[in-house]
Amino acid sequence: MRTRLTPALLLLPGLAFLLIGFLVPSLAMLLAPPGTATSDIFVRLGEMLTDPYDLAIIGRTLLLGLVVTAICVCLGFPTAYLLARSTSRWAGVFLALAIFPLLLSNVVRTFGWLVVLGSNGAIGQLLTGLGLVDKAPQLLYTPLAIILGLTQLFLPLAIITCYSAVSQVDAGLDDAARGLGASRIRTFWDVVLPLSLPGIVVASTLVFAGSVTAYTTPYLLGGSGNRMLSTQLFSYASVTIDWASASATALIMTVLVFAVSAVATTVGRKGATS
Repeated sequence: MRTRLTPALLLLPGLAFLLIGFLVPSLAMLLAPPGTATSDIFVRLGEMLTDPYDLAIIGRTLLLGLVVTAICVCLGFPTAYLLARSTSRWAGVFLALAIFPLLLSNVVRTFGWLVVLGSNGAIGQLLTGLGLVDKAPQLLYTPLAIILGLTQLFLPLAIITCYSAVSQVDAGLDDAARGLGASRIRTFWDVVLPLSLPGIVVASTLVFAGSVTAYTTPYLLGGSGNRMLSTQLFSYASVTIDWASASATALIMTVLVFAVSAVATTVGRKGATS
């Protein structure tokens, strides 16, 4: 009995901290913000789900979040696989370099894109210098700029999450598959990938949740013409002080994250059992 109770007792302080510090404020923000009735929140939610302007913001947020997630997983998993299977003594250094951007501030990394994508930035000067265009294209304040910024922001997270999953797959299974006549690509596709699906699901969920809720990067790179739910939420909560709209926006963001997470988990389970 004592052995069974010990893990539960060890979990209690962390669960209590999460309950008091995260769950209670989140529920208060979603359902009972200051001076706002719960009915007003759901009325505003209904208005947002029928307003073309708000629907465009929701669609843009969902689309950009899915695109960033797909890019990060497609780039992060092969990188993690090569690092996990590398026998080089420099593999640890390369892994550290891959996740080093996580140590830098999001604001610093985002401001770097302002220098690169601006009208007088590196890309614009390169295109005009090569004579490909007469005038530098407007790359800043576009969906492309948001995608590039968010991809750089969350790619290290995808790499380290997938690296943890691939590292748990016994490398001897690769040798066994190749010994039975499977090519490297077949081994990767039929052995490593299915066994690493739980890590891919976690990476996808983390990247999507971060992309949907990120504020600094969409605000600096997207401008006012490419609003996302995060920037709209900030506007409601800090500019117009419209708590009903802020809570409705936060509720939509929460539902999007949980819905995509549920879909990713379902797909991962089906892929692992097939």
